[in-house]
Amino acid sequence: MATPAAEARRIVLQGQEVAFELRRSARRTLGLRVDRRGLTVSLPQHTPLGEAEAFMRARAGWILEKLGEWRQRAAATTARVTDGMTLPVFGRPCRVVWRAGTNRARWVEGFDSRELQLQLRREADAPRVLLRALQDYALAYFAGRVDEYVHRLALIVPRVRRPALHLSNARTRWGSCSSLSGIRLNWRLIHLPREQIDYVVAHEVAHLVEMNHSARFWQLVDALMPGFEAPRAALRHAHRVIPPLQASE
Repeated sequence: MATPAAEARRIVLQGQEVAFELRRSARRTLGLRVDRRGLTVSLPQHTPLGEAEAFMRARAGWILEKLGEWRQRAAATTARVTDGMTLPVFGRPCRVVWRAGTNRARWVEGFDSRELQLQLRREADAPRVLLRALQDYALAYFAGRVDEYVHRLALIVPRVRRPALHLSNARTRWGSCSSLSGIRLNWRLIHLPREQIDYVVAHEVAHLVEMNHSARFWQLVDALMPGFEAPRAALRHAHRVIPPLQASE
């Protein structure tokens, strides 16, 4: 999703040097956010940097506390890929089982269940085969949803072309849209319920027309996906669902 340009800066808070991203936007007030990527400071376009620094120093205790909490989460061990493990796919449990084979994956779809069979040459190959299976599955599913929402958009804005689609391994963004490279969707969305995936797709498809987050942009998102507010809000808690699997950049 499109975000304002960021400037990397540093500040000393209570004797600790803290890196942060400074983002200027059309907002009217200063804002702070701490997440997996660290501290982000949102600043109105013409507000002096000194005001932002004073704002951070006044809230130094909160900032350092939240940064510490995120460091503890990041230090947690990556989820081990094991025979019989369960991970979410479309927000529902999917069992992962190992079989002897040639490093391929096979999806077994039941009426109310899903199983992913990893056919492995060696146990050590399991993480790589699992990630490839999830990413291939995600790309195929996302392609269909992009087709659907581009079709909906074309009913509103004729002559819209279906953009190229790529997977993203970003840590902090669900998607992005560029006139040059097309749409990128975070492969980890495959773990989330379908309506949350659809919201991200609708959001990025809307950027094909409105490359901003103006009132017209949100009206377009609403036209593409009425009731988008609920899945949008649910994305704030996605970190509780997504397993900490690692993928190469």
